[in-house]
Amino acid sequence: MTPSLNVTTHSFTDCRVQATALAERIAGRLRAGLAERGNAVLAVSGGSTPKQLFEQLSREQLDWSRVQVTLVDERWVPDTDERSNARLVRSLLLQHAAAAASFVPLYTGDASPEAGLATASARIGALPLPFDAVVLGMGDDGHTASFFPGGDHLAEALDPDGSAPVLPMHAAGAGEPRITLTLPTLLQTRALYLLVTGEKKRDLLADARLGIGAARDYPVRAVLTQQRVSVAVYWCP
Repeated sequence: MTPSLNVTTHSFTDCRVQATALAERIAGRLRAGLAERGNAVLAVSGGSTPKQLFEQLSREQLDWSRVQVTLVDERWVPDTDERSNARLVRSLLLQHAAAAASFVPLYTGDASPEAGLATASARIGALPLPFDAVVLGMGDDGHTASFFPGGDHLAEALDPDGSAPVLPMHAAGAGEPRITLTLPTLLQTRALYLLVTGEKKRDLLADARLGIGAARDYPVRAVLTQQRVSVAVYWCP
């Protein structure tokens, strides 16, 4: 475990052990929320990295019927699409014990993220924030959530004083149009986790933390350098 300013790194040699450790930590946060307030809220990322985490977390024993799960971002596709983050969450996380949880999607069925923005914003606004836990990932280009380099709303999304809870995002590296929680929304959490795998991403993350070269402009750096909430990095090869 390596502390650095507001970031603590937990390194594992086995990715299944990493997933189990993080699942246990998140479950503990959810149980604490249930005990203190009678409800809990979790925001998770999509992609391939959290699959083992979702499988492990889905079997954690707690009162999932009082837990709401949402996404930190979403591709603007229906949940029948293989690239849908909602589809991933439904198929891997909302299973077993966690099948009792409520899911709050960002995709609304409207023609574009701009058209669905008001509905998505209202859904997030109705959640009893702050989140109990937020799980982020990171791409090879230094993006996290849908904070893509060159994104049309990137500056607004990363503005720590911004008021928008959710924003659309179009970027060359994003593929489909996206919708994303903004940085100030993500930072409304009692625990913030960054799940990273592979040596390439480990090095990229180190450069972003130090602001070395091109990594100085990686969007994930905004998460690593903010001082509102501590960041726990969970890394495995």
